[in-house]
Amino acid sequence: MFFYLGGACKISTDLRVNEKIRAREVRVVDNDGEQIGIMSLKKGLSLAEEKGLDLAEVAPQAKPPVCKIMDYGKYKYEQAKKAKEAKKNQNVMKTKEVQLSANIEDHDFNVKVKMAKRFLNNKNKVKVSLRFRGREIVHKDLGYELMDRLAEQVSDIGKISKKPTMEGRNMLMFITPKSDKS
Repeated sequence: MFFYLGGACKISTDLRVNEKIRAREVRVVDNDGEQIGIMSLKKGLSLAEEKGLDLAEVAPQAKPPVCKIMDYGKYKYEQAKKAKEAKKNQNVMKTKEVQLSANIEDHDFNVKVKMAKRFLNNKNKVKVSLRFRGREIVHKDLGYELMDRLAEQVSDIGKISKKPTMEGRNMLMFITPKSDKS
């Protein structure tokens, strides 16, 4: 009696199970983790069948390969559960953009600062972009001053991860939220 559930939920750590094992001789480990010994594949399969479990190849690179007697369906379920939990605990940082212009008024600038602070408080990375239009491009120094001013305004909750740089007609700067530990 074999319980191979092929392809139901695909996990990157798929193991060879039961008849899919290619080696003639295998080192068999019991479902409690105790070594039974080296034996032929047929004998290992019959041992697993007696217990109503599967024989799974856990270390194919070993000589001879190590196979464990286990409930393969339960193993795959637990692996999927662990992967889902790891993904849930992962901290995903999104990038939000704040756009400025070279001749921005003070009130508009303060609104952009508030936006950047809100993004940083929500643990998002902030991309500050300043587009030079027409002849504004000759006043890059104004752009650098604006970027520095914005960085200074949010310095209590964010730090510059990429200093202002020119890319064509755009000046870009990235600010990341400060971690709680720093």
